[in-house]
Amino acid sequence: MSYHDIITIEPDKRGGKPCIRRMRITVYDVLGWLAAGMSHVEILDDFPELTEEDIRASLEFAADREHRLVASLPNATQTVGGV
Repeated sequence: MSYHDIITIEPDKRGGKPCIRRMRITVYDVLGWLAAGMSHVEILDDFPELTEEDIRASLEFAADREHRLVASLPNATQTVGGV
């Protein structure tokens, strides 16, 4: 399954941020938990409405968005922060 089937964007929900299956949990929530060191198991224990597939979809969404951002930069060899 593609992240397109899981990630939803509704202008009137969470300020139009990408959410998981029309819930109020955003992709950025999931990414933040992962970045803070939570394991997939910990996230799923704390948020039983989520699935492993939801976590993978969040990562896939972020990777796709990053790929599109880098591809659209005028000087794609430039590093983050302009260095």
